[in-house]
Amino acid sequence: RLEVAEGQLPGMTDVDPSELKLSTAPADKRVPMQNQAKTCYMYYNSWHQCKYDFSDEEPQCQKLKSWAYSMCPIEWFEKWEAQREAGTYAGPVPGEK
Repeated sequence: RLEVAEGQLPGMTDVDPSELKLSTAPADKRVPMQNQAKTCYMYYNSWHQCKYDFSDEEPQCQKLKSWAYSMCPIEWFEKWEAQREAGTYAGPVPGEK
């Protein structure tokens, strides 16, 4: 289960809020702007693939993570992370064939 303190992004507990630059993901022409569920899912999976290919500390992975968090409801993250841990996630899992 992913625990998030109010007002904090996961993995960013030691960041000074005055140095934090908040932004959202750029517009993506592949998905319509009315419903961002597909974009959320795409960024979430791209972030996990990036972590698998490089590391969570890679700047591009950090960017994908922040875009996913800005697009997705936290309940979805909690559900997907629990499914990944249980091995029941229906989406792409990096490293599996």
